[in-house]
Amino acid sequence: MSITDLAMTGHARRGLELTRRCLSRIERYDPLVNAVLSLDPTALEQAARAERRRDGAPLAGVPVLVKDNIDVAGLDCTAGSRLLVGAPPARDAPVVGRLRAAGAIVLGKTNLSEWGNFRSQDAPEGWSAVGGQTRNAHAPDRSPWGSSAGSAVAVAAGMAPLALGTETDGSIVCPAGANGVVGVKPEPGLLPSGGVVPIAPAQDSVGVFATRLRDAALCLAELTGRTDLSAAPARLAGRRFGLWRTPGLPRLALDAVASALRAAGAELVEVDFPEHSGLVLAEVVTMQAEFPEAVAGYLRTRPGVPDSLAGLIAANRADPEELRLFDQGVFEASAALSAADRAWRAEAGRQARARARRLLDDALRRVDAVLAPTNPPAWRLEPGCPDPRPATSSVLAALAGYPNVSIPAAEDGGLPLGVSVFGPPNLADLLPLAAAVEQSCPTYRAPALNGPLREPPTRGDHRVADNPGGSHQSRPW
Repeated sequence: MSITDLAMTGHARRGLELTRRCLSRIERYDPLVNAVLSLDPTALEQAARAERRRDGAPLAGVPVLVKDNIDVAGLDCTAGSRLLVGAPPARDAPVVGRLRAAGAIVLGKTNLSEWGNFRSQDAPEGWSAVGGQTRNAHAPDRSPWGSSAGSAVAVAAGMAPLALGTETDGSIVCPAGANGVVGVKPEPGLLPSGGVVPIAPAQDSVGVFATRLRDAALCLAELTGRTDLSAAPARLAGRRFGLWRTPGLPRLALDAVASALRAAGAELVEVDFPEHSGLVLAEVVTMQAEFPEAVAGYLRTRPGVPDSLAGLIAANRADPEELRLFDQGVFEASAALSAADRAWRAEAGRQARARARRLLDDALRRVDAVLAPTNPPAWRLEPGCPDPRPATSSVLAALAGYPNVSIPAAEDGGLPLGVSVFGPPNLADLLPLAAAVEQSCPTYRAPALNGPLREPPTRGDHRVADNPGGSHQSRPW
């Protein structure tokens, strides 16, 4: 029985067993993939308390890992930056408080792309100065994508049945697709964003990784108190799905799912969003305008760290290690914007978000949801070589502020490919459709994790072997 099966059927009395199993897997396999930044020293105490609960809460005794841009009281919350080490937040983020109230065990923190990959165009996905390079769970010589790299990899590797991640555009669904797990990015605001390092508040969202959609949905239902967040599959007969053959992404997973859905009685129609590439550019300029104020608001809640973007830039320049491999060009470009620049970029963002909503709403007049490839096969991590510029299908849902679910759907040479399901503006309407799609996908396959184990890299180790260099070309968020 998988860890997830034990977690979701055994309830609180499984807490100690599950926690010990997760800790054992982290000890054995994290040196291979480098997904976990830190462990909560109270995890076993939390598990013992969970076993004393008698309320049968679904999350009681379930270990959960948390992305290291979400505050956990007493644990460093670094966003991957050395500048935030040693000044842990005094309070849990509200979403972590909800985990604890539900009886879940906060197991520890996961590595991520530093600052959500919003510091530099050059740093690889899944790399941070604090944690080094996270590696793909199915092929450790490949990229995990990002920015919620460690959360996706840890769930794929069985280090926890659930993990929290965050997304502004693609940071949940893309690593979920690349690592062969389910990633659920709710609409912004469904889960509270307080105590979470921001990029663009209008798009930032806290979400969940799991090996199966029903487990992610159960977690979200518990954290929101929403009984309508169910992963009971919708009936496929008479349902219409739009197939978006996103330029630059492989069609293998999409074609396989489409064939299975047709056989189950669903109707598939082609949809296209030719304005997609233009929206990407508008999103970039908007995020640069929104980030300085947003990040300053978070930093002011953290005594002992720089309190502004300008302070971060200056502190990075004074740290000989933080910028040794990768620059802070995105930080500097954002900080250099004039008031007039910020104003027109903010207006461009409002127009782009409204346009994304119109495009999806127009599509929903013909279909119940849109299906698109989530990711290409994970690219190889090679020191000195740039990351590719991978296409994504995430920008429409991200800009619109609509939920998005990535489901493992196929493999290419043993590397996972996901299918994204999005369109409806509310997660409660999307989950049954995504669950129906999941039924048409192959059974989850755990990674073999049988490669030679390496000595774990020292946290903050900047060795080039663990941090591929070169020019990173993907979008930085």
